Amino acid sequence: MTYANVLVPTDGSGGVQDSMTQALDLAELSGATVHGLYVVDESLRRRLTRAAFPGDELRVAGENAVASIEGAAHRAGLDARTEIRRGDPASAILDYVGENDIDLVVMGTHGRTGAERAVLGSTTERVLHRADVPVLVVHATEHE
Repeated sequence: MTYANVLVPTDGSGGVQDSMTQALDLAELSGATVHGLYVVDESLRRRLTRAAFPGDELRVAGENAVASIEGAAHRAGLDARTEIRRGDPASAILDYVGENDIDLVVMGTHGRTGAERAVLGSTTERVLHRADVPVLVVHATEHE
């Protein structure tokens, strides 16, 4: 199967590297455009005080995260598009998929279980169950 538009949602963590590598490999096979998306989680943002995150550090983290994806795509000779959105991450990812003709989503998972997963929820799981396009889930390894 070939792809025209591959989406790599990012939370800015080191674990995204594994997802990005898989996405770039698949995009190279078909010359797909790589899309990087960072969603500023509004529920998280409301829980953080201005003192903890002055100057909208979440947005800055997002800019750095999508710049990393864009740079890797360009080094691989691929076209890239990036965007930062606000809202619920799973919903924003699914909206982006529909608005940009995405035909593959490549996402990481941290492998959380039990209470940690129940408390934090799983953006990847919600996207996986609600997406109308294939979702490749890559188990994230720890990167420094």
